[in-house]
Amino acid sequence: MPSTHAFAVFVPAALVLLGIPGPAVLYIVATSVEGGRRAGLLSVAGVHLGSLVHVTAAVAGLSALIVSSAIAFSTVKYVGAAYLILVGIRKWLERDEPVEVAARPARSGRRVFTQGVVVNVLNPKTALFFLAFLPQFVDRDRTVWTQIAVLGLCWVALGLMSDGAYALAGGTIGGFLRRRRRAVRYASGGIFVGLGAVAATS
Repeated sequence: MPSTHAFAVFVPAALVLLGIPGPAVLYIVATSVEGGRRAGLLSVAGVHLGSLVHVTAAVAGLSALIVSSAIAFSTVKYVGAAYLILVGIRKWLERDEPVEVAARPARSGRRVFTQGVVVNVLNPKTALFFLAFLPQFVDRDRTVWTQIAVLGLCWVALGLMSDGAYALAGGTIGGFLRRRRRAVRYASGGIFVGLGAVAATS
């Protein structure tokens, strides 16, 4: 199990990052605006089933790598921190593109759910994020795989709550995000850069 200190740092960091509207949140909001709260919540369930796939992969891959040597652990930690900083810088440099919710026939609940799974499972950035983020909170002197698994499941649980809130407020939030994309982009970039810097120096 992760230490109490690791949890105390992980939970606020996870909540801040989950609050940043990314591709998955924009998909959830667009689905909610288009199909209502039920469709939005189904998309949330699909997205985080996809998250569980990435958590499982992280448990298998990171556990073997981190346990193998202290050098491997340090490498994963610093490369992960550098990746988080890079994500933040790239967000600062992104161009603003309009987000439109196109008129289309209503999708079935099963299709909305399945698309949510596919959106997250096939997103390589999600896999890279887990590989970069989770090791920052792992204590190599404890059982590694259980720490990664618990932190990953905690992320999914927090994600279900935060993204569920986005889905329920889809109509209002959707309009807000489309009008405030530049401010959101700069704020989220700063958060990623800050998190990466703190992780690299901790």
